Order: sequence, then structure tokens, then C-alpha cells
Amino acid sequence: MRPQEVLGRAARLASSGLLLQVLFRLITFVLNAFILRFLSKEIVGIVNVRLTLLYSTTIFLAREAFRRACLTGGAQRDWSQTFNLLWLTVPLGVFWSLFLGWVWLQLLEVPDPSVVPHYGTGVVVFALSAVVELLGEPFWVLAQAHMFVKLKVIAESLSVILKSVLTALLVLWLPHWGLYIFSLAQLFYTTILVLCYVIYFTKLLGSPESPKQQTLPVSRMTDLLPNVVRNKAFVNWKEAKLTWSFFKQSFLKQILTEGERYVMTFLNVLNFGDQGPILLRSYCLYVLLLAINGVTECFTFAAMSKEEVDRYNFTMLGLSSSFLVLSYLLTRWCGSVGFILANCFNMAIRITQSLSFIHRYYQKSPHRPLAGLYLSPVLLGTFAVSGGITGVSEVFLCCDQGWPARLAHIAVGTFCLGATLGTVFLTETKLIHFLRTQLGVSRLADKMT
Repeated sequence: MRPQEVLGRAARLASSGLLLQVLFRLITFVLNAFILRFLSKEIVGIVNVRLTLLYSTTIFLAREAFRRACLTGGAQRDWSQTFNLLWLTVPLGVFWSLFLGWVWLQLLEVPDPSVVPHYGTGVVVFALSAVVELLGEPFWVLAQAHMFVKLKVIAESLSVILKSVLTALLVLWLPHWGLYIFSLAQLFYTTILVLCYVIYFTKLLGSPESPKQQTLPVSRMTDLLPNVVRNKAFVNWKEAKLTWSFFKQSFLKQILTEGERYVMTFLNVLNFGDQGPILLRSYCLYVLLLAINGVTECFTFAAMSKEEVDRYNFTMLGLSSSFLVLSYLLTRWCGSVGFILANCFNMAIRITQSLSFIHRYYQKSPHRPLAGLYLSPVLLGTFAVSGGITGVSEVFLCCDQGWPARLAHIAVGTFCLGATLGTVFLTETKLIHFLRTQLGVSRLADKMT
């Protein structure tokens, strides 16, 4: 595949991932609004905070480092050793699910069974669903390495939609099941997700004449299973060492990025009270910093050597300590918003470190990728004007002036959003040209294959 086609497919993969995240958040929002009509907010809260955190933590600790290590480097590798390494995520997932499940059941306060029944079952099934999802890890990495964009979109969209439909039907028909509903839906989701990848590769590898099949490093499904070959190492030790380096860094990263949720889960003392609007505005700043950090840190870790990753781990350790101290101080000063502000501080520090690395990396090169961070003065002015207009609109139209005033406030916000997007389209011409070019190349490549 030509470099231009690779870049196009990468752009399309990134854009599809972004659209999927927006879709999933929208589905989750609508589903929660529906569920709250039939179930208590305590049950929904336990699912969205405790059980989801258990599932995401197990998944993250078991597979994040393996994914990053196995997707690093070129296509010239012994894929049998890579698959062997990826299958180690399953026993690792079993360990983390058992350990974290014990923590969730024995160390955390168990909810009142009369308010949140079947909590123990929920913990067990959510932990089990994480292990089930790890069974599809070799298939996911193979698809990602060969940029099977449609497979990712279809698999994740189908599993989320079917999970949402099942949840809605069970809530409607059997609301007394409580956490059984969400546990069954979560296990159903991970099963469908894995089956999509398994069925796709089963059909693809069963079609030798397919052009996509000829580009794969495997010819039959058994090649994806663990395989011990005489006189050859079970895994690629270079990948294994890189995995360990990424794991140490990922463990600290999980504490930093999910710190607020861990504190909420373990202390159970947060009371948001009337801080809703302030909390959301602070979170908007956090999302902006997350977006910048995602781009800069992605390049940084892709370009770092193993030694540089290990050194960065010590920096992350210092950041985790500062986060805990800052969280304590800021929560005493400004309540629950302090958790978000502490995360903002950590994101800002990590962005600064990544920018410093990128600057050094390209210091002797004519390329200046950091120039893309500079926005047009017109766009910055549009942001400022839109913020001022929506601020005035909130004062006079929101939120105790009745529904007509609320709708007018929404209309003002929609107008400002349209004006901002239009300004982006007119001023960020390089970005628009890049997206058009790369997405066009990607579609052409898909038609040719």
C-alpha cells in the first residue's frame, strides 16, 4: 500500500472513530434519559460509575500496553509471536477481573440491597464481560494493523446499538430485574463485538481469491491461535519488553486520567449541589486539553525509544503524586470542581512535556508541526464573540424564564455554533484540504480493493 493510501486510511480511521464516539455518547444520553423513567437514579449511578469503571479499568490494564506495543513498528514482524503475546491479555484480564472484583465487593461500600439489588452479580458479570472482550484482541490488532475501517465501524456500531435495544426492552418489560438488565446487556455487547471480528475473519480467510486475504500474514483461523514452535521463542522479546514499558506508563496514566472517578468511587462523598453549570464549563476546558494531549502524546509515545518511555514513567509518577495533592487542596477550596481542575493541571503539564519533546525532535528539521497549534485571529475572535453572546443569552433567557426562553437560548447557541464552524471552514483551509484529500484517497483505495 502506498504511503498516500496509508495516510488516507489513517485519516478515515480517525474520523470514523470520532464519529463513533459522538454516536455512542448520544445513544448513551438518550438511553439514560429513557431508563430514568423506569429505574432509580441510584441504580443508573452504580452502573455508570462503579460497574463501568470496573470494566474499563480491567480492560485498560489488561490490553492497553499490548495494543500499543503490537501496533508499534512496521509490518515486518513474526505475527505468530505477536499473536502469542496478545493472547496473554486473557489470563492477565482474568487476574485483574478477580482482583478488582474482590476490591469492588470487599473494600468498597456495598450499596443497600433494597435500593440497588443484585450488586454482587453485577460486579461478577461486568468483570466477566471484560474477559470476553479480550478474547477478540488478536483479531482487533490484525484488523487495526491493516486498517479495516469498515469492520471497526460495523462491529462497534452493531454491538452498541444491539446493546441499547436489549437494555431498553428489558427496562420496559422487566424493570424489577435492576442490575441484571445492565449486566446481561454488557455481556451481550462484548459477545457481539468479538463475534463480529471472528465471523469477518472466518469468511475472509475462507476466500483465498480475495485481495484483502492475500495481504494478510495469516491464511487460516488457526494461525491466530497460540502456537508453540520448536527452536523459536514463544514471543518477540523486544515487543514484550516494550509492552512492559508501556504497561508501567499506562498504569500511571490510568490513575491520572481516571483519578476523579476513582476518588468518587472510593470516597462516595461528592455532592455536586448547585455546581452543575460551573462543573460542566470546567469539564469543557478539560475536554479541550484532552484533545490537544491526545494528539501530542500520541506522537510522543510513537517516537520515543524504550529508554525514553521508561524515563517518562518517572515523570508520570511525579504527576500522579502532584495530582493527589492538588486534588485534595482544590476540593477543599472549590468542591467537586476541584477534581476537574486538578485533571486540567495534569493535562497541561503533560501537553507541555510532549510539546517540548516534539520541538526537540524536529529542531534540526525544516518541518514545524507545532505551527498547527496556532489558530487564526479571526477564529479566536469568533470564539470570544460566541462565548460573550451565549453568556448574555444565559443571563436573560436561561433557565427559569419558561420553555420559549429556553428554546431561544438553544437557538442562540446553535447560531453561534454554526458561525464558529463556518469560520473554521473558511480560515483553517489546510485542515479542510487535508481531510478532503485523504478521505478521497481512502475511498478510492477501498473501491480498488
